[in-house]
Amino acid sequence: MPLKIKRFSETGYLHIYTRGVAKQIIFEDRKDHIYYMNLLKRFSQETDVKICAFCLMENHVHLIVYDANHHISRFMQLLGMTYSGYFNRKYERSGHLFSSRFLSVPIEDEDYLLTAFRYVLNNPRGANICPASEYPWSSYNRYGHSDSFVDTSVFQELLGSKKDYEEFIAAKYEDCPELEDIIHDDEWAKSVIRDVLKIQSGTELQKYDWKTRNQALRLLKENGLSIRQIERLTGINRSTVQRA
Repeated sequence: MPLKIKRFSETGYLHIYTRGVAKQIIFEDRKDHIYYMNLLKRFSQETDVKICAFCLMENHVHLIVYDANHHISRFMQLLGMTYSGYFNRKYERSGHLFSSRFLSVPIEDEDYLLTAFRYVLNNPRGANICPASEYPWSSYNRYGHSDSFVDTSVFQELLGSKKDYEEFIAAKYEDCPELEDIIHDDEWAKSVIRDVLKIQSGTELQKYDWKTRNQALRLLKENGLSIRQIERLTGINRSTVQRA
């Protein structure tokens, strides 16, 4: 499914998502992560796209940026082309590294800005890797650092002290519905239900005993469905899905 592009925000803030083609790994070792972060700094300065948060996962990247002048396309083009060239040379491969075009989600209010911020930094937690505070390849430890290329000033205004920030991030892990619904629409989710659970409709889970139902709900989450999608397509309430 092609990823959408050039969805601008009235506030200037965007949630950016890009991933490896066919979910390929795009960071093999420590040097790859460092090289990509250096590119974030370099092209942020060259294009005046401010990096407010980032998280580099094994096969995808999340960014929150401030792009007052609509330079995000140029920024992502420079970032993607330069990193792809480096990666292909290093690992003796050819062809596209990233899947289609990047995805941008406009951030129009403070609530979604904070939701996206916590979601981005908590990606390692959501993937059962480690807590956000222990993950080395995100901007978690750059909060409030004036010498960092990451500009966290907007979050400092909204959250306050470093302690308040740490408590906010640690409070819970939550899906980011606006992003998940664009990446994976309901038609895709229905196909996952059919392929993984071998049933025609998610509502059939309502007939299962609780143990079998919970196993099925976990399988759906592990295969990429958001909690909101699972609730919508199975008719099982959100709290039950979250507990499972």
